[in-house]
Amino acid sequence: MLLKSVIRHCRVPLIGLIGLIFVRSLLPLWPWAEANKELITTGFSLAMIVLISWLVIKSTQVLRDVVTGQFDITAKDNLRARKVHTQLDVMRHIVVVIVLVVAFGTALMVFPKGQQIGTTLLASAGIIGIVVGMSAQKTITTVIAGLQIAFTQPIRLDDVVIVESEWGRIEEITLTYVVVRIWDQRRLIVPVTYFIEKPFQNWTRTTAELLGTVFLYTDYTVPVDAVRQTLQGILDKSPLWDKRVCVLQVTNATEKTMELRALMSTANASDGWDLRCQVREKLLTYIQESHPDALPRTRAVLARMSDEK
Repeated sequence: MLLKSVIRHCRVPLIGLIGLIFVRSLLPLWPWAEANKELITTGFSLAMIVLISWLVIKSTQVLRDVVTGQFDITAKDNLRARKVHTQLDVMRHIVVVIVLVVAFGTALMVFPKGQQIGTTLLASAGIIGIVVGMSAQKTITTVIAGLQIAFTQPIRLDDVVIVESEWGRIEEITLTYVVVRIWDQRRLIVPVTYFIEKPFQNWTRTTAELLGTVFLYTDYTVPVDAVRQTLQGILDKSPLWDKRVCVLQVTNATEKTMELRALMSTANASDGWDLRCQVREKLLTYIQESHPDALPRTRAVLARMSDEK
């Protein structure tokens, strides 16, 4: 797997680097090379910087493939895998930024006037430093927030979250923003600072197991024990139930209806949604067919008044 990943990602920069070294070794054999030595040296130095930087960036993809092979994020119990994937993705973005900055600085120093340019920039730093610092303050805060997420991990890849009243999964984490894949396949783009500064729900912070609820509103004549036994039978037959919790309780009573709450457990949020829909449908069907008089209804007492004499 490692060899395949290296070939897929690093083939082009490796071939370019080997070819550049080979051509450089043949330069003494070319009669015109001595006359253009400075130009050729500058060109080869720039090409070497570009190819090495490209190779380092592509190597992060190889590392990601290796980690993906060892920590499968699609597995049922994927908490550790999501931790590793989150840290790796954020750190990979950091490495890419550092490599690009170092490559640019190194390429600048290749030119004879590169040091003069650097001196000029440093001399003017006192004037523009405050302006740049103020404009970059938000960016720096965002990057720091990205690093904080990578290490403290309030969210991880594939976490189930509720953000801005939307249910979705964390699809991508960068240094500046987070992509949340909404249940209906929309994408919610959220600044990375959102998950540091604002409250949100994370349904898979420590485990994917959840409790689901179904509320039914019935007449006072409903046989609660019979409904409770029916709930148990529905869950026993469902592969979505993880067999941890099965409870039916009367949680409220008004002047017109009685509130029944069915509580059930599932291994993850997706199973929980499907099981709740299934239980709600089957319990309603049971009441309709077996106890139709127990459906909600409004009672009225009519009194006939005698005529006044």
